Amino acid sequence: MSPDEEANPIKDYLFEQIEKSETIPSHIVKKQFDLIIEDIVSRCYDKIILMDDEEEAVGILATGLLHYLLTNALITSQRKIEHEGIEIDIVIPDIKTLEKDPKKTLLICIPKSSDIDIINEKIAKLEKVQPEKENIWLVLSRSIPVEKKSFVLSKEDNTFSKIIFEIAKFSNVGGSNKFKILRI
Repeated sequence: MSPDEEANPIKDYLFEQIEKSETIPSHIVKKQFDLIIEDIVSRCYDKIILMDDEEEAVGILATGLLHYLLTNALITSQRKIEHEGIEIDIVIPDIKTLEKDPKKTLLICIPKSSDIDIINEKIAKLEKVQPEKENIWLVLSRSIPVEKKSFVLSKEDNTFSKIIFEIAKFSNVGGSNKFKILRI
């Protein structure tokens, strides 16, 4: 953990569960990121939503899990970046690429809210720095009709488990993933 990151009980619990897991190391070797997400969600979800407001808790879980998986999938990313006064949750691959070639850059927004007005406001801000509107994706705590590709992190309707494969597909098509680690 970098010095500018404050400790967070949800993140601590997430990484404790990852370390305790007997199956996650073999899933990483086999690039089974969807199984890792399903495993973590089934083990952590009920406990983490008791630790904070549900949407906030899910957002923290999604951010921590995504950061861990992107690192293990060898997908270049930057997290919690401020660009032109706008806070971006995750940028793939990085701000430099966003400035040079927005087509090859993906912004992932984790709004930590299910209020459609808050979500649309965040989308509008991100669209100011990412002209490729289809390259803005959302991670939500429940299914909400939005005009963006979105993934839901929940126990019942967990589409979040496919996010790493979708990101890898985007990276491979965009040409920014030079190593083509995940052949999809």
